[in-house]
Amino acid sequence: MPDNTVMLHQSGFAGAGFIILLSALMALRSLSTDIYLPAMQLMAKELHGDAELIITGFLISFTLAQLVWGPLSDHLGRKVPLFIGMLLFIVGSVGCAMSTTIMQMVFLRVFQALGACTGPMLTRAMIRDLFSRSRAAKTLSTLMIIMAIAPIGGPLLGGLIIKFSTWSVIFWLLSATGAVILLALLTLPETLPEERRIRTTLQGVFSNYFLLLRNRRFMRYTLSLTSYYVAVYAFIAGSPLIYISYYGVSPQHYGWLFAVNIVGVMLLSTVNRKLVQHYSLDMLLKNSLSIAAIEALLLTLAAGLKAGGIVFQAIMMFITFSMNGVIAVTLTSAALDQVPKIAGSASALIGALQYGSGIVSTGLLALFIDNTPWAMSWIIGLFTTVGAMLALTVKRAR
Repeated sequence: MPDNTVMLHQSGFAGAGFIILLSALMALRSLSTDIYLPAMQLMAKELHGDAELIITGFLISFTLAQLVWGPLSDHLGRKVPLFIGMLLFIVGSVGCAMSTTIMQMVFLRVFQALGACTGPMLTRAMIRDLFSRSRAAKTLSTLMIIMAIAPIGGPLLGGLIIKFSTWSVIFWLLSATGAVILLALLTLPETLPEERRIRTTLQGVFSNYFLLLRNRRFMRYTLSLTSYYVAVYAFIAGSPLIYISYYGVSPQHYGWLFAVNIVGVMLLSTVNRKLVQHYSLDMLLKNSLSIAAIEALLLTLAAGLKAGGIVFQAIMMFITFSMNGVIAVTLTSAALDQVPKIAGSASALIGALQYGSGIVSTGLLALFIDNTPWAMSWIIGLFTTVGAMLALTVKRAR
């Protein structure tokens, strides 16, 4: 598929502005889950409930909503779902700021996620609308470099907010962010023209999921990404307890520990922009997932032996987490390249499984947590290894 770069210039929207807006849309998920991580223990105390439910409720809604928005975007175009999504995100964020119980918070996080999911999902689809496989991987790498500001700055900003104010300010800030993005969407070009939209009934549009599930190569790429993200979310959900409660790190310093991992993702994303021009996506995937699996298994071994302490754990997790800069981009590009005519539905299924993997992570952590690094570590080790095995055997699907 040839690049449609001309479309961007004809739209009157500057290339840099287009990339920045797409980066902001991609960052919505990270910002919505990472910024309040330092405040989780405080929120659990003040709202009288399990703070992990706030993550679980968000991820369930985030996962299921994509399966609706994706086919709709193939039928209606990309801009309408984005506008509606941002409105829902703002409503949910305002409601969260005003919540007084944990169940209110969980319910309103569902609304927040209904809107937030449109950002990263439709960004992937728009990139596939415009660019070929290798160019799409390079563009996604660029987006990841820019959007990494959210998971770096989120925990740091959240830690500062609870130091000088209340946790509700975090959600007021998310509301304002959503409003700014909503205004910026007015300048966004439509990347799916009328002639390329699916002209069928909505029932026919949603039936595309059956085609995707039967596409073995697409599903192998997608399930490899899903498995890896179970490990990623195990770290995101489990690290506050391990670093703050087990190792005694302050909430403010936890933000810096978390940010180091995102810097690693940025560095690998930068390198990956060059690598995709010289090496196949399959080779990059296999090498990056293999490295991530080895480090994750070392992390698990150290946790089981209660050896290494926080320094060793932080180093192993840094390497495993940083590989996201290669793994997520190349797996997504390779998967979407299999089904270019239904990129919206494909992106929705990828996103649903990718972010829905966090439900598995939080569920396993809630079931096996023992207030030590062990549960988090073996979940990371197991699922990173499974993801690597799927990538290493992807040729069998040809």
